[in-house]
Amino acid sequence: MTVKHIKMLAEGASKLGYHLTQHQISQFEAYYEMLIHWNEKMNLTAITEEKEVIIKHFLDSIAIHQVMPLTHYHQVIDLGTGAGFPGIPLKIVYPHIKLTLADSLNKRIQFLTAVVNALALRDVQCMHGRAEDLGSSPLYREQYDVCVSRAVADLSILSEYCMPFVRMGGYFIPYKAKDSHEELEGSKRAIETLGGYQESVKSVQIPQSDIERIFVMIKKEGITPKKYPRKAGKPKKNPL
Repeated sequence: MTVKHIKMLAEGASKLGYHLTQHQISQFEAYYEMLIHWNEKMNLTAITEEKEVIIKHFLDSIAIHQVMPLTHYHQVIDLGTGAGFPGIPLKIVYPHIKLTLADSLNKRIQFLTAVVNALALRDVQCMHGRAEDLGSSPLYREQYDVCVSRAVADLSILSEYCMPFVRMGGYFIPYKAKDSHEELEGSKRAIETLGGYQESVKSVQIPQSDIERIFVMIKKEGITPKKYPRKAGKPKKNPL
């Protein structure tokens, strides 16, 4: 990345409450270079310009610090992580977390594994599988303090995928767009069925842009019924 864009990253992170070390900046640089290189042979992201990646991927991913710092949380899963967002940026700024990156496409897992190795990120598991299958496994079900996801899906559907992974007292925090209030209201019943409730909805202005990110703080108060998640395809076909 250019000096100008490195400065943009550092200043943007500072506005969000982080003071990046030189090592962390170097990790973001290496991540960007790998993203662009691998993107030439597989479809990881349509966003490739340095400035756009910094704002829409890096700063957007770590903006959660403004609403819920992960300082005191340890087990974190990023479901439907794609090219590693928000999970890898979160691991860079919160090196203490034990992170699981889950995605249904194996080629993305190959990319993520390469990034984790290149950046020397410890305590990161790259997991290939569908949420409907992984969420039913005792290895992963209700094992996480926090589940995050930037996956594009209606919150009723996304909640059925994500809530089974969250332990009692933990949080599912989806990253949503600013025009999603009707969707959030319509998902409350599904969330309650899955053992959670919408504790709050908070917005964050992404630095260096006019983008407003909405974070939904969904707390796990009850055990998710064993019948959820339903078999592959059913949550999307027949949302709760």
